[in-house]
Parts: sequence; structure tokens; C-alpha cells
Amino acid sequence: MKNTEAPELRRVIRLPHATAMVAGTIIGAAIFVQPSEITGQVPSVGGIFLVWLIAGILTFFGAMVCAELSSIFTQSGGVYIYLKEAFSPSMGFLWGWSMFWSIHSGIIAAIAVIFARYVGFFVALNDTTIKVIAVGVIVVISAINYLGVKQGSTVQTMFTLGKVVAIVFIVIFGFVFGSKVPEHFVTTGIASNGISLSHFFLALVAGLFAFGGWHMVTYNSEETINPRKTIPRALMLGAVIVTVCYIAMNAVYMYILPLKVVASSKRIAADAANALLGYGGGSFMSALVIFSTFGALTGIILCGPRVYFSMARDGLLFRWVGAIHERYRTPHRAIIIQAVWSSILVATGTYKRLFTRVIYTEWIFFALMTIGLFLLRRRPGATRGFSIWGYPVIPTIFILSSVAIIANQIISDPLESLFGLALVLIGLPVYIIWIKK
Repeated sequence: MKNTEAPELRRVIRLPHATAMVAGTIIGAAIFVQPSEITGQVPSVGGIFLVWLIAGILTFFGAMVCAELSSIFTQSGGVYIYLKEAFSPSMGFLWGWSMFWSIHSGIIAAIAVIFARYVGFFVALNDTTIKVIAVGVIVVISAINYLGVKQGSTVQTMFTLGKVVAIVFIVIFGFVFGSKVPEHFVTTGIASNGISLSHFFLALVAGLFAFGGWHMVTYNSEETINPRKTIPRALMLGAVIVTVCYIAMNAVYMYILPLKVVASSKRIAADAANALLGYGGGSFMSALVIFSTFGALTGIILCGPRVYFSMARDGLLFRWVGAIHERYRTPHRAIIIQAVWSSILVATGTYKRLFTRVIYTEWIFFALMTIGLFLLRRRPGATRGFSIWGYPVIPTIFILSSVAIIANQIISDPLESLFGLALVLIGLPVYIIWIKK
């Protein structure tokens, strides 16, 4: 007799896979390519370390907020679920709307293009072939995730482990062989008239964006074994691992290269490798960026469709998007539509404007999510498997940090910021029309 029960998502993600998802999603290309934005704003060795440390601490605070919420709600969807439960379905819809049309799909497109450009270090590519390779890597990783969450999470874990091992190797190699450099942590030749609070804050914002993606593991709750414990542990472990990696890598950069070079470099890791090994070092670092971006894409592509799947199940998206593959137990249709739209953004180049205009709005939702934590604490009947440390001080600090990021973006670029906010708010009339129908 044929089984008529609807297929369900398969629980296969354990703590190592979930932790790798957190760390691997965060560590993409930024730490290998351009810490110059932070160094340019804060031309001081101590100031640079302080920026990365505070960015890591604030990321850890955000991870703890998500940790408590993930221990209350174990449905797939993460931030979408938390906003929907704390406020209303409309707020959850706006998050999913922004994710699909710009934030999440834009991140996929942008990282895929970075991957393709670094392939161009080894093979001559033009703009068209870069786009072809970028679309190709999106399709390949989407196909891996289509075939099963175990396959996707295993690939993610392998690449994350490889990235962390590579970073450890670079740090050890850099300090051992960098000892031959006559001077270390050189600050001469770089203009420094004191570090203003404004510059420090701009550097901190850049650092926080380098930590982006820490929340994505919460999207896969229904595929995680014992999510009430596994996801909170993974969030905090992953945040700590990334913070240590980022601070160690910056220490190596400044140990080998003068601060003025760090501030002006557009591919800092390759320049540091060249300083030690000659131009062959650039090839090694380019290969590492390719490896790292592929791993980051694997996690990002794995996580996103679970939000669209959850929205469809709640009736906030076409029901067919919420289908689960009978054999592979994956939200296969959600995976396909994400791959198609991300590929269109790559092919048309529109991801650049969408991504840069809308990415800051992510922090509006992070602030709301944390306010929602306060509201849910007062709600009777809500049981949690993890309680955030330092409540209510830590979530309050995270809310203020999120508001400061939003305010900084609006003040520094009001027209682009308002345009980005308008793109998000377009989702409200769409939601109203959808509900009426």
C-alpha cells in the first residue's frame, strides 16, 4: 500500500554541522580581501584590534538573542518565525520578502561573482564568462542541496574545516616566517590625527558586516537534531571561532605589512602572502578565497529556502513552494526558485544596487527581533531551553547597536537608504493584497 503521508524534512544536522554552518557562512571573502576599510578609519594597531573584538562581542550578543529564540521556536524559518510570533505575520512576511528579492539572494549573487573573479586569477575571463561561472557555481551548490540536507551540510562542514585549518596555517606560517621582516606593526607613513568617535563607529559598522550571516543556522531548525540545545551551542561556538580567526588574521597582516599598506590594500591576504613568498603567495591566497567563498555559498544556499518553505506552509507564499521532495526530503522547489532568482541577479548585474541599498535594513529586523525577545519573555506559556546571559543588559546593548548602524547608514547616505527602505516596505501592500485573496 502506498504511503499517503506527506513527507517531512529529515533531521540530520548535528552540533559539528551546525557550528560549521555558523562559522562557514560568516567566513567568506571579506577577511582575505579588504580589512582596509577598518584600518583606513582607525589607523592604530590597538584601535584595529579593539574594533574587531567589539564587532565579535556584538555578534556574540546577537547570537545569544537568536539562541534563546531558537530554543523557544523549533520550526524552520529562524528570524521569520521569531518576527511572526513576536509581532504579526506581516512582519515575518516583510523579512521573507526582503530576503528573497534582495538581501539573501543578493548575498548569494555577490559571493558567486567574487568566486568567479578569483577563478579569473588562474584563467583569463571576461565579464560574460565571469557571470557564467558565477551562475554555474550557484546551480552546482543548489543541486547538492536539492539532493539532501545531509549532503549540503557535509560539504559545508568540510569546507569550513578546511578554511579554519588554512587560517591556522597562515597565522602560524606568518608569525614564524614573518619574523624575518625587519619591523613589525609599523605605523609610520600613515596619517593619524587621532581617532574620532565617528571614525571608530564607521570602522565598527564595517567589522559587523564582515560578521554577517551568523543567524542563518536558525533557518534549519526542523532538520537539526535536538534544536533547542544544538542551535544555541552552534551559534555561540561559531561566533567565538570566527572572532578568534578574524583577530588572528589581522594580527598577521599588521605583523608582516606596514599599516599604510594594510589601509590601502584591496586584497590584503594576497599582499601579505606575496611579502613572504613572492608572487606565488598571491596564487595560494586566491585559491583560498575560491575555497572560502564556495564554502560560504554552500551554507547560504542551504539556509535560505527553509524560510520560503516555512512562509508557504503558513500560507504567506504559494503553497507549491512549501513542497518537500518525497525522496530527498528537501524543500526542492524553494531551492530552485532561489537559484533562479540569484542567477538572474548575477546575469543582469542588478544585485549590486539591490544588495548595497538594502543590506543595512537587515539590522532593522535584528533590532525588532531583539525587542520581540522582551515581548516573548512576558508571554505566558513560552518555554525556552536556553536563557540569554546578562538579560536584559545584553539584548538592550544589541538593540542600541542595531539602531546605531541604521542611523549611521541613513545619515551617511540618506537617498540610497530611503530607496532601500522603500524596497522593503513595498512588501506591505503585497502582503495586504495576498491576505485579502
